[in-house]
Amino acid sequence: NKLSGIKLSLSAIPSRGISHIVITVRSPFSLFCFHFQQYGSPDPVTPMGDPVLQPLHWCVCVSKPSSSSSQDNMPQTPLLTGMLVSRGYNNKNLYQSPNQTKEEGYGNAGLCYRDNALVSGSLEALIHHLVPSMDYYPDMTYSFTFLLSSRLFIHPYELMSKVCHLCVEQQRLSDPQADKIRIRKLAPRILQLLQEWTETFPYDYRDERMMRSLKELTQRMASGDELYRKVVHQMIQVLIRKLTTLSQYEEALVKVNATATDRLTVLKAKPQAIQRDMLSVCNDPFTVAQQLTHIELERLSYIGPEEFIQAFEKKDPLDNDKSCFSDHKKTSNLEAYVEWFNRLSFMVATEICMPVKKKKQRARVMEFFIDVARECFNIGNFNSLMAIISGMNMSPVSRLKKTWSKVKTDKFDILELQMDPSGNFYNYRTAFRGATQRSRTANSTREKIVIPFFSLLIKDIYFLNEGCSNRMQNGHVNFEKFWEMAKQVSEFMVWKKVECPFEKDRKILQYLLTAPVFSEDSMYTPQKTSPP
Repeated sequence: NKLSGIKLSLSAIPSRGISHIVITVRSPFSLFCFHFQQYGSPDPVTPMGDPVLQPLHWCVCVSKPSSSSSQDNMPQTPLLTGMLVSRGYNNKNLYQSPNQTKEEGYGNAGLCYRDNALVSGSLEALIHHLVPSMDYYPDMTYSFTFLLSSRLFIHPYELMSKVCHLCVEQQRLSDPQADKIRIRKLAPRILQLLQEWTETFPYDYRDERMMRSLKELTQRMASGDELYRKVVHQMIQVLIRKLTTLSQYEEALVKVNATATDRLTVLKAKPQAIQRDMLSVCNDPFTVAQQLTHIELERLSYIGPEEFIQAFEKKDPLDNDKSCFSDHKKTSNLEAYVEWFNRLSFMVATEICMPVKKKKQRARVMEFFIDVARECFNIGNFNSLMAIISGMNMSPVSRLKKTWSKVKTDKFDILELQMDPSGNFYNYRTAFRGATQRSRTANSTREKIVIPFFSLLIKDIYFLNEGCSNRMQNGHVNFEKFWEMAKQVSEFMVWKKVECPFEKDRKILQYLLTAPVFSEDSMYTPQKTSPP
């Protein structure tokens, strides 16, 4: 029930001839199978031999049916340049796991398969499964899922160290007499894995230990080969640019937040200093919705996939010394995005409750933001839509009964219905599925925009995380759970890569990001001299 939001019960079922029942349920998140296994003694029968209808005892486990679709749309890193193939690098079976034909049970030592799908394994076995060899390269969906989830059990720099050790020792690359042909065959596989890691999880390399291990391994791979040196140089340069861009973004956020704080301080000291409001900056709802979408997509683009995992910081029960994230949380982009949602909500409420406004002016501001919210819905910007609705439902705004009486609320009622939380946000999820379908078949960049209600996305991933244990009873990593988490995170990564097609308006952006925002308590004070 925690995982799917669905309650199931089995009662008054004749036990005769029934020992196992499978019910497949499509939840708001995905498809799950509920396996009911009867245990205990058989039920009594009547003198006529008919079974007695009475409640049975069942044990239940929840699993996700094996399907290739569960691993679709994972982040894919293109193969290294074609010139590597031309050097005798045959990638015909590059992504074929040696265990793809395994049936239920154990494949390689420490890995458990069911219906050809990896469902669990020891941490060491999973690490070995990540490392390429002469005749094997891990499927990209596995690489992404393991690199995403492994940080719940091992620090990224420790994983990197183990990967380097296995690459060097297992493949005998430390041997100075190593066959050059052997290195040429193995190097592209290792470089491809490192490229996937650096492109999908670049923030891991803010740790100097990660960068040091990366350089040591790539130097070993590229020694004596000009082609590989060029590939390594390009990979590291791309990584450095990403990290530099992140640092610049973080510095810009600090400046923006400082400016907003300064303006609020001035306003509190001199309330008469209010000179502008949103309508004086821009009175076109569509343009404001476009600028909100700019902010949303920019902030989304900096959130790393690992931040979703780090948001659920827990101590690994097999690690007695430390929390898994105690010293390697390198970014706070997820938190910054949540703060943006809160800021927008309070800004909407502040704009409505400004002390200089009369009832007609407030009503006009309300209708303006209702129109902005509608345009956000049409664009596919559900996060700004929900932030605006939240701001208009704040107590200081909702109490303005006389002002609301002057507002045409039909459009607002429709928007509220779309974001109604009942049925686990059923209406929103239906609309959102429509937006994602439109995005998949879109011919224009504008139609590709899908910005989820972010707090609900985090909640979904949180309950998926809480609903299943990270480890099995035998200590194995519950990889079946992490397939599903990786699927949800990978969908987010597709949405965040969309470039905003709208032209930027610096004046509007500056106002949205730095305009003074009152706390909820502060919004009540002005109303004392101006009846609602």
